Amino acid sequence: MINRRTLLKRLSALPLVGTIVGSSIPVQSVFADSPSVPKRDLIKELGLRTFINAAGTYTAMTASLMPEEVMETIEASSKEFIMLDEVQDKVGEKIAEICHAEAATVTAGCWSAMVLGLAGVLTGTDKEKIAQIPNLKGMKSEVIVQKSHNVAYVHSLTNTGVKLVEVETAADLEKAINEQTAMLWFLNYQAPDGKIQHEEWVALGKKHNIPTMIDIAADVPPVENLWKFNDMGFDLVCISGGKAMKGPQSAGILMGRKHIIEAARLSAPPRGNTIGRGMKVNKEEILGMYVALELYVKKDHVKEWKSWEEKIGYIEEMAKKVNGVTTSVSVPPIANHTPFLKIAWDPAVINLNRTQMQEKLRRGNPSIEVIGFGDHEISCTVWMLRPNEEKIVAKRIQEELSSAKA
Repeated sequence: MINRRTLLKRLSALPLVGTIVGSSIPVQSVFADSPSVPKRDLIKELGLRTFINAAGTYTAMTASLMPEEVMETIEASSKEFIMLDEVQDKVGEKIAEICHAEAATVTAGCWSAMVLGLAGVLTGTDKEKIAQIPNLKGMKSEVIVQKSHNVAYVHSLTNTGVKLVEVETAADLEKAINEQTAMLWFLNYQAPDGKIQHEEWVALGKKHNIPTMIDIAADVPPVENLWKFNDMGFDLVCISGGKAMKGPQSAGILMGRKHIIEAARLSAPPRGNTIGRGMKVNKEEILGMYVALELYVKKDHVKEWKSWEEKIGYIEEMAKKVNGVTTSVSVPPIANHTPFLKIAWDPAVINLNRTQMQEKLRRGNPSIEVIGFGDHEISCTVWMLRPNEEKIVAKRIQEELSSAKA
């Protein structure tokens, strides 16, 4: 390889006419013989397992793959310096416009959106309070949640130091409200199990002048959910960016009332001495998230849904060719609202349990990840598959079921 010093010497000897003295070789030929540096394949170098994702947008499986346009945005923006707040200002305006919100900001995932959103509610723009969290002295300190909504994700709220107050009915909520009540929090995917539904929750918040927040982390599709809850009147809406929208997995969106978003950003980077200092989102992620959102909104969702049904149908038909196999297709009502295929088998006919089936698919070539529930069944989705991968998934499932016949 030509080093920098040798290259400079050669260039200094070149004539202006574009050829080497005493030769007809053009200038370009000086570089032609320089071997190109092979691109580094870290996946191979580190021995990492890649797989076909027939499971879904699980964080442990690195969620979704970003579209080419998103990656181009990330690559291009990585070559320039831009003030972080200016990026958030401009992108926030665009996201808010798309999602029918007063304001928006890109966060470090949906969890971060909830922490920062609640911080904004608790502190407003008071710098002393912002630096004080999670010490809530002099601030409101309670958040009301429905009992059925009180699952793992509430830890995002308690990070701010608040106490959770459980309720079941609207009457319970009315009794629970006091001078310490800071916010009412709603977990969308648990809505069917709650006794208070969205509209009533929002109405109760407005009645008592208490902000309402909803977590819709994995709740697109349908695309309309991006603005449905803003239109409904929730003061804050939190969503993951790296699932169906296929933005950076480490990004999310907080959107809602302008004064709360402005307060929330005071607890977010680049500011220090705040609860959100570690929730950094770089300019590449912010811009990538915006492009991913744009692409998702403009997508032909009817066409996409039809393609999912066709792929699910293909895998189902291949699996049903094996004696002892039964299948069913369902669509979760809220989170991960896409077609799911359940493949079950009779253990008297097929000598295989669910764990063994998952391991066989995982250790095969190519490696495939599916979801496991019952002892003798698996489930798979197709919305994270790349073109024609449904054929590979169908073939491998059929092979493993056939080879395990008792």
